[in-house]
Amino acid sequence: MRFLPDTEQRAFAASLDAMLTAADTPSAVRDWSHGDHARGRALWSRVAEAGVFSLAVPEEYGGVGLRPVELVLSFVELGRHVVPGPLVETVAAAALFTEPGPDAKRLLPPLASGEAMATLAPDGSYALDADVAATRLSLTPGGVRLAPGHGPLRASLDPARRLAPLAPGGELLTSAPSVGQALACARLTTAAQALGVGLALLDRTVAYVRRRTQFGVPIGSFQAVKHRLADAKIALEFARPVLLGAASTLAPADVAAAKVTACEAAYTTARAALQLHGAIGYTAEYDLSLWLTKARALRCAWGGPQECRDVVLSGGDRRR
Repeated sequence: MRFLPDTEQRAFAASLDAMLTAADTPSAVRDWSHGDHARGRALWSRVAEAGVFSLAVPEEYGGVGLRPVELVLSFVELGRHVVPGPLVETVAAAALFTEPGPDAKRLLPPLASGEAMATLAPDGSYALDADVAATRLSLTPGGVRLAPGHGPLRASLDPARRLAPLAPGGELLTSAPSVGQALACARLTTAAQALGVGLALLDRTVAYVRRRTQFGVPIGSFQAVKHRLADAKIALEFARPVLLGAASTLAPADVAAAKVTACEAAYTTARAALQLHGAIGYTAEYDLSLWLTKARALRCAWGGPQECRDVVLSGGDRRR
């Protein structure tokens, strides 16, 4: 099994990174947190033009078919740049439709083109960004339904992750949705997003400890600081092949292992970044907070650490 992207895949990830680097993503995230979606939607359109959402949509509906490895590479970059919006939920919604049918024909082309966003959640739980998603899917015991609306928005640990309950009822989809594949896609892309968040936190912290001085020398020269950053680096690099391996198999246990490994690595890095930045790391005005809150929120999204460990041990699968 190959755990390294090929030349074409690396070039795709690099082009996405260059595009997002040129965009002012922190401003888009802050606007999104306050309910202003203009910048976020513009950024969403550019991500769609790069072909990210088409990686989960069949060819007959404007996509290129499910490409898990390319999705992972894309979401690492999306996490690295903290792009806001229901990114995971949109590709998971697309992954529900494994067979052609009227529902797929109606719902998938707008998702592939970036014209529409989607969100989905198990019945009775909260959906992400239901106020901006044109397609709201509720996973009920009787099947997948198109929710007619949503309840009041709720605050989240990450201000950019706006949660709301989906309204009950709605149209029952006639296609046979693959809930298992959608869950695997959601966990895999959440893990990839978390890895990107962790890598960005590490890069920002390394740059900071090189600039910050104490006793006349950079704090990055202190042995304790080096050890914290080395531990974070090892955790993130260990998560990378686990994530790519899970993308190659899409086995529930492999995906759950990738989820817990990547999210715990990002959370470990976030704790180190917060401590090494000192008091400035606690301030919401400092951009570091955008990555810190994202790392914490992704850790519990689509299955917390204990749930994913249980899936690995049992070899089965569970809903978030």
